[in-house]
Amino acid sequence: MRCTFLIAAMLAAVLSAHATAASAMSLSFSWAGVGACGSSPPAFMLSDVPAGTTKLAFNMVDLNVPSFHHGGGTVAYQGGDTIPAGSFSYTGPCPPSGQHRYRWTVRALDASGKALATATATEPFPPRK
Repeated sequence: MRCTFLIAAMLAAVLSAHATAASAMSLSFSWAGVGACGSSPPAFMLSDVPAGTTKLAFNMVDLNVPSFHHGGGTVAYQGGDTIPAGSFSYTGPCPPSGQHRYRWTVRALDASGKALATATATEPFPPRK
């Protein structure tokens, strides 16, 4: 009986860890409506933002030229799954020629600034037609 209890406890721990991993925060976005060299960021769609999140910190990196600083911004978070376009200022995508891939990273922060979760999304700019 003791062995059965131990196995049941181990199974519960594994299932709990799997459920937590399955509900990890995710991020998506689209460049639709963002003009060439736009300084207004796109709208962002989020899911599974952790409880206790008070701020979202965004950062963009050009994967073709990672040394170029595009920056990002931090916005207050009061729930919901969409951060509207233009919620902060940054240096928009403006590849000198051709198409570059850009990665947005968002960190969910609690009131003390501790990161609760991180998510990324990558899209080319200009968008593929």
